[in-house]
Amino acid sequence: MPTPDEGHLTKDPIYDTVEQGDFRAMLEVGRYGQRTDAFDAIIGQTRDHFWDPMDKAYIDFDTPFDVTREYILPPERLQELTGAVKDRLDEGQQIGLANEIVRWTVSNILHGEQGALSLSTSLVDILRDPGAQEYAANQAREEARHVTGFSRYIGVRWGTPYPVGDVLGDMLDELVTTPVVYKKLVGMQMLLEGLAMGAFANLHKHTRDPLLRRLVQLVMTDEAFHHRFGRIWADRTIAKLSQSERDIVEDWAADCFEKLLFNLVNIRQKRVIYARFGLDWEWVREAVRENYDNNVRRSEMKEGTNVFRVLVKTLLGAGIITERTRHIYAGWVDMRELDSESHEIPGAAVAAQGIAELQAINAKRRRIGKKAIA
Repeated sequence: MPTPDEGHLTKDPIYDTVEQGDFRAMLEVGRYGQRTDAFDAIIGQTRDHFWDPMDKAYIDFDTPFDVTREYILPPERLQELTGAVKDRLDEGQQIGLANEIVRWTVSNILHGEQGALSLSTSLVDILRDPGAQEYAANQAREEARHVTGFSRYIGVRWGTPYPVGDVLGDMLDELVTTPVVYKKLVGMQMLLEGLAMGAFANLHKHTRDPLLRRLVQLVMTDEAFHHRFGRIWADRTIAKLSQSERDIVEDWAADCFEKLLFNLVNIRQKRVIYARFGLDWEWVREAVRENYDNNVRRSEMKEGTNVFRVLVKTLLGAGIITERTRHIYAGWVDMRELDSESHEIPGAAVAAQGIAELQAINAKRRRIGKKAIA
């Protein structure tokens, strides 16, 4: 196991940890009075963005949508719905394939939310500071409702989710089980939360399914706060790292970015889908390559809601990209353009609107509750 200096890179006492399973350390009398207030604002705003996926006042899972007749996403936004693949399928099969690809995407979002839930609970077990521990427990509660929400959405639209993709599954397993705290915080709160906010903003902007649009907006109201937790870590940690420590974090993040960019949504990852339509996945891969190459990918990454662009923007804003690794990202994203932009993440306006709606719903319900008690 790495030493604290080599592994956890703890530079602020609010992120101090105990060894996994050392519950006795949580019973130390002096620990209870050493509570940080760094997360109080985030915790205190929980009531502003509370929502219940089992309550129609917040989201109605009976909202109709026929996945056999309507595209959930515009087909031109899916790499498989071009060229030879499209030509081999009739209109009904094209709709079917397009919506199965969305099913695969949402399934992996569900698995990512389960990873975030399990990672948050793993932090509860090791964070020594009561304030940090409370925040992690609070995030676990919110991630749990995301799991419920996406489970219900997949259930009403298709029945069951697809298995997790190989690359995402391996990364989630590493982040949840690693004893290295910086990997948990950078990996989940920045890398995967950055991807998630991009995915949610993209789905909210383009989906034709009003139920999916509402669900991702509600999830974004939570994720905007989770993103802040990672930023607090970066603000209190990055500047205090030695050059060798900073290199460790920066190189690990760059490696994760490349792994996700080239493997997260490639054809092989989605091979489970194509057999349903009589298509060999290797043939699909070659057919897609005729119309979808790295130049097209770079063009897509100019969009403000592109998931990988949002990920790069998140890492850049946190100070995890320097001149050492800038070239890795510059091959795909206009870094000078990102330098000139605000640090506000895409989807922030959608989340803010959702929070305002939730405040109104929750205020009304609290008034009704008080009358009932009286």
